Parts: sequence; structure tokens; C-alpha cells
Amino acid sequence: MNTKYIDLIDQSFHFPQDEFKLEDKSLQFHGIDLMKLIAQYGAPLKFTYLPKISDNIQRAKGWFEDAFAKHNYKGNYNYCYCTKSSHFKHVLDEALKNNIHIETSSAFDIDIVKHLKAEGKISKDTYILSNGFKREKYINNIADLINEGHHNCIPIIDNYEELDLLAQEIDGKFKVGVRIASEEEPKFEFYTSRLGIGYKNIVPFYKNQIQGNDQVELKMLHFFINTGIRDNAYYWNELTKCLKVYTALKKVCPTLDSLNIGGGFPIKNSLAFDFDYAYIIDEIVNQIKIVCQEEDVEVPHIFTEFGSFTVGESGGAIYQVLYQKQQNDREKWNMINSSFITTLPDTWAINKRFIMLPINRWHDTYERVLLGGLTCDSDDYYNSEQHVNAIYLPKYNKDKPLYIGFFNTGAYQETIGGFGGLQHCLIPAPKHILLQRDYNGKLESRIFAEQQKSEDLLNILGYGDLEIHEKTLILSETMDELT
Repeated sequence: MNTKYIDLIDQSFHFPQDEFKLEDKSLQFHGIDLMKLIAQYGAPLKFTYLPKISDNIQRAKGWFEDAFAKHNYKGNYNYCYCTKSSHFKHVLDEALKNNIHIETSSAFDIDIVKHLKAEGKISKDTYILSNGFKREKYINNIADLINEGHHNCIPIIDNYEELDLLAQEIDGKFKVGVRIASEEEPKFEFYTSRLGIGYKNIVPFYKNQIQGNDQVELKMLHFFINTGIRDNAYYWNELTKCLKVYTALKKVCPTLDSLNIGGGFPIKNSLAFDFDYAYIIDEIVNQIKIVCQEEDVEVPHIFTEFGSFTVGESGGAIYQVLYQKQQNDREKWNMINSSFITTLPDTWAINKRFIMLPINRWHDTYERVLLGGLTCDSDDYYNSEQHVNAIYLPKYNKDKPLYIGFFNTGAYQETIGGFGGLQHCLIPAPKHILLQRDYNGKLESRIFAEQQKSEDLLNILGYGDLEIHEKTLILSETMDELT
């Protein structure tokens, strides 16, 4: 009988795959020997494989280049990285090797932009698209950037008040974009996105606040839907409505020349993942050209803001199964040496699923299990895989350590989890490793952050000054005795 874990995978999926293969009976990820990584750094462990960031950027650029050539599309394509997916310096440094632009979401994002400019990583020609609801600090930081001569900083107007707030702080002329408040899917709790300005109000907004205003130049229409880019009727319907707004606006606004279709490309979350990126991009470009030709307007330059797609598939997390609890005749709980709530918060917050595979023991027999984290919270678990509606792992054996990996976890998990701060039940954040390849393709690794220590958490909680307080108390008592 085929009862080994490797048999289960072979029967369920095409394996090996581009990023996953077995070598010496253990799992490799992009050619990285994960058991050697564990031997060197231990577990739990988080890692970022930086070359995957550049790889995905170049893939997307290639797909757009092919679509532009096929349809004889006359506009330009600009790839923007959505920084909120991961603000880390090593991520931005890798992404910016690929001649890309940046989308920001908050005031402190602009401070990161200033650091990157000071280091020569970006220039005044780099597009800085500033999204989000803007209050005083964000407005001031955007204005500072534009006043310093960054002519390609384009704030995306989210509400009717922002334009006046920007105009008060910016010296001279500046460019803006306008975000469309798209309609949400019917299953949503609300009908229209809270972000942006409604479809029907875009042209009136331009005529009332921008047309005839010598200080402001409208350059971009911004379109994004919460569910991201998908090949379904909802997405294509919303894109068509967006293009109707674009062509209507273009006819009264000659300076408008760019369409930002946002982000939202899915990333691989299962060995059965199948998404035809090239087809989707080809059809988007085709639809834009068709509508513009029908309305007799020039095609726009196309911008995208890929966040998760850029960085998501570069990340991974590795845990060790510490113990198995048989809670009843059917449920076996494999307890990991970390917490899902703290290290992979999306699994708990929005029921997101990542690729989960054992690192070793692929040639052992398997069993159905649930995975539990170390916190005392009943929600700290991971109990299903999208492709099989269950978790199967090599059978627990206390004498044969089992390591498991979660892959493509590189977007949002650190920022949502509060990197460097308090963790639920004071479970320490694991060690974080950066992986890169040199010019000869040799793998290099370095520690980005050590596992949190008790002192780190106690300092945040205010207990770090305990020794100082004790010394002060002793000194005070001594002075009282002397007097």
C-alpha cells in the first residue's frame, strides 16, 4: 500500500514543483536545504528569500511587455511596490534593484522614501503614489517631498477635502490622481468602498475643484477593488465601469494620461494553485485599448501597485512539532514550538491559508492531525488545508523530530503581528534570517533579528527599570537612616 507521506503528495499533486523538491529525503525550497538551515539556526525560524522578490517583479514586467507588444499598445508600464505589504529595508533594497516605483499609505512611509532618496536608491524621477486617507502629518510630509522638487510625487485624492489641504502646504504646481470608490462584491457587508470618490462624482469633482485651478494638474485615475485582480464577472464589470469613467474624464481633462489598476494579484497558497497571470494581464491591456478606441481617446500609461505579489512568495516560517495530544478518539493535536496568532496572524484573523509541508520524514507513514500553537488562546490553531480540507503529516514519533514549514508568508505577517513588540501570551518572536545569492549563485545567509528575549518584552512592559527602582529604594532607605 502507498502509505508514505511522499505517496500522498504524488497522488494529489504534480510534484516536484519549481520551488519545491526533495533532496536526501528532505524538502528544499528554491534550492535551499531547509534541514541545514534548521541545523544552523534552529527552530522556530522565519526567513526571507530575497531573490524571489526580483523574480516576481521581472515576471510581471515581462507579462506586460508581451501584452503591450501583442496589442501594439502605445502607453508605458510602471511597476509600483505597495510598501504596506512589508516596509523592511531589505525588502525595499531588493525591490528597487528592478527600476520600480513606490506606493505609500501613511505619513511615516514618506520618511522611508526620504531615507531611500538619501541613499541614492530612488530619485526625483521615481513615482511616489501616496494613497490612503490623509491627515495633517501625511499631508505635510507629502508637501515636503514635492516642495523639495520631487516632481513625480503624486498624491491620490481620497476625499473632497484633501485637495485644499494639499494646496495650502505645497508651493507652486503639483500633480494629483483621483481614486475611484469601487462597488464591493454583493456578499460584502457594504455596497461601496470607503476609499476614494464615487464613480458618478469623479467628473463633477474634477470640474468643481481641479479644472481651472492653475496649481493642480490631474494626471491619474486610480482603480482598485478589495478582492484584487480575478478572472470573474465582478472584476471585469468593475474594470469596464472604471474605463468609462476614465474616457469621460479624459475628454474634459487633457492632462489625464495614466490609469492605475492597483494591485491584488494572488500568490501561490497551495500546491494545486493555478492562476494564469499572463492571460489576465493580456486581457486587461486588451480591454483598456478597446474601450479607448471606441471612445476615441489615447490609451493611458498603466500603473500597478503589487504588494503581496512582490514580497509574499519570498517568506517562510519553520516550526518543530513538540508533542502530540490525543484529545479524543478522532482529534490529534500536534503542538508546535511557537504560535500561529503571533507569527502568522492572517491564519487567525482572516482564515488565510499558506502552503504547509513537512521539512523531513517524507518517507514515513502519515496521519491526519490538527496543529496547535503555544498560547492559551483557543483560536491559536491551524486545522485545514484548502486542497484537501485536512492536514496530513508524517506520524508523530517523540524519538524522531518533525519539522514543518509554512511558505509564501512574506506579506503583512510581520507588520500585523507587531514585529519587535509584544506578542500574545508573551510568546517570543522567532529568529529571522535573510537569504541571498552571490554573483555565482551561492546561497548566503545572515541573521536579521534574533529570537526575542524575556528582557525585550519586560522592557516594553515597563519592568526593565526594576533594578533601578530597587537601587533607588535602597538609597532612599539609607538616607533615611542617616538623617
